Amino acid sequence: MSLRTASRRVVKISKEGGLHSLPGQPVPGCFGYPLSIFFIIINEFCERFSYYGMRAVLVLYFKYFLQWDDNLSTAIYHTFVALCYLTPILGALIADSWLGKFKTIVSLSIVYTIGQAIMSVSSINDLTDQNRDGSPDNIPVHIALSMIGLILIALGTGGIKPCVSAFGGDQFEEDQDKQRSRFFSIFYLSINAGSLLSTIITPILRAQECGIHSKQRCYPLAFGVPAALMAISLVVFIVGSRMYKKVKPQGNIMVQVSKCIGFAIKNRFRHRSKEFPKREHWLDWASEKYDKRLIAQTKMVLKVLFLYIPLPMFWALFDQQGSRWTLQATTMDGNFVGYFLFFFLYVHLQQTVNPILIIIMVPVVDAVIYPLIKKCKINFTPLRKITVGMFLASLAFVAAALVQVQIDKTLPVFPAAGQSQIKIVNLGTDNVAINFPPPLQQVNVKPKGWVSNKTWRITSTCNVSYSEDISPNTVHMAWQIPQYFILTCAEVVFSVTGLEFSYSQAPSNMKAVLQAGWLLTVAVGNIIVLIVAGASKLSEQWAEYVLFAALLLAVCIIFAVMAYFYTYVDPNEVEAQLDEEEKKQAKKDMDMYEKQAEADSQM
Repeated sequence: MSLRTASRRVVKISKEGGLHSLPGQPVPGCFGYPLSIFFIIINEFCERFSYYGMRAVLVLYFKYFLQWDDNLSTAIYHTFVALCYLTPILGALIADSWLGKFKTIVSLSIVYTIGQAIMSVSSINDLTDQNRDGSPDNIPVHIALSMIGLILIALGTGGIKPCVSAFGGDQFEEDQDKQRSRFFSIFYLSINAGSLLSTIITPILRAQECGIHSKQRCYPLAFGVPAALMAISLVVFIVGSRMYKKVKPQGNIMVQVSKCIGFAIKNRFRHRSKEFPKREHWLDWASEKYDKRLIAQTKMVLKVLFLYIPLPMFWALFDQQGSRWTLQATTMDGNFVGYFLFFFLYVHLQQTVNPILIIIMVPVVDAVIYPLIKKCKINFTPLRKITVGMFLASLAFVAAALVQVQIDKTLPVFPAAGQSQIKIVNLGTDNVAINFPPPLQQVNVKPKGWVSNKTWRITSTCNVSYSEDISPNTVHMAWQIPQYFILTCAEVVFSVTGLEFSYSQAPSNMKAVLQAGWLLTVAVGNIIVLIVAGASKLSEQWAEYVLFAALLLAVCIIFAVMAYFYTYVDPNEVEAQLDEEEKKQAKKDMDMYEKQAEADSQM
């Protein structure tokens, strides 16, 4: 691999190890890209392996190790994911206002690694297995450790999310728009490469048996390997320290923006009378106290944040891959023998479908689909891409609902709380009459036949002399592939575009904050899952899928209307104009000062 310069900008390496402008050597690069971004991409790959590897078995850990039911497992899962996407606001504030992106990533990565290690310890069965029967004797201890670990992971992964992608964007020059755009695609590809490998490897590690006193599912190994990858991620990122272009934090910008908005609202309210002339924008009412640059930057940020309002609904559907769709897969036939590669696919490996498709679709869409659309002279703007992504996600949930209808046809009727269920099978050649104590009724069973599942409220003990497992579901897991394919197409045009759009429309000193705003939509989306699933009270799962699809379709239409009226801006051009105006104003002030000084001297 030959090295060449990424641009003609010349730099020096400061004592802190960052790159700063100075006449001299050109920036080291590779194939037109800054060399530093390769450390960032490797770091992101390892971090995503750690996060998605842990998350791939998290619902199963809740259900089978902590012994929670499906609804509680789903609720805690989405609460954790929501927390992971709420903390980016904190990370962005720390990065843009205090430590800078590099130190923020390093500091919170340490917290992240500790959290992963605690999760691994919390899943050690022998930790509280005093009687050595193979089951934890003190589940609350494991729950407490798990919650501490998940909180630290949420703080770490959420805190670095807005910083890493924005830090990668900072490595490029203003004339490298094409390379920066391609970087975001490669960056997203690395995310899904890490996700793919982790969702294959960690479930296999979980399936192993390990333990000191008794052999159980090896959750410590399934959580321990992601912890090790997070440590590797931290080391790789630090190794590239001297190559990074580090933008110094420019003060607590969010506080300034908040004060600017507050003052504008208060000042507008004070001058609400008709005798005061209207201003072009309501934020212009802050001009009495705040400079024109801050007001212009705030306008740009608020325009984008307003567009973000409908976006959480997409993530409400997307993140159900790890909860509802995973639980849907547990009721399906996961035996792939005789279908594809003559191997048995564990139920929880269905989460690998999405990253596999992402790795295939990202280069195809980037190198084939988008150029074809451009040749057709269709102006496929970023906001139009996001709209199409939302529509496709809605279709994916319609496909999931159709699959669920087929699953429900073959599922047995399960008893409600406080009930038990008995299925009677007659393997003999004569009719059989089964008598139960009152008030239960007699049941007649024909030869070689059975009685459909009968559900009673059982209050006494029954001795069972024969039992038979219910036959497995005949709906194959491969029927989930269409819904995953559609959702993956939606993710490619929605999420990759969203990252680039957030960066391109952000002022230079608020890129991480706007990235955090984008990630905040993911948190709100997971909260929507909890609210809608809890409020709908739908007894059928397919109906819940249809409800989410309908909600997203409605939101998609609203977003399309909002996007139609959005005007794209180039923050660099706006700031260049402001710089020019400030220079002219400074020159004007200097001329006035000189004239005043001359007049004073003549007097």
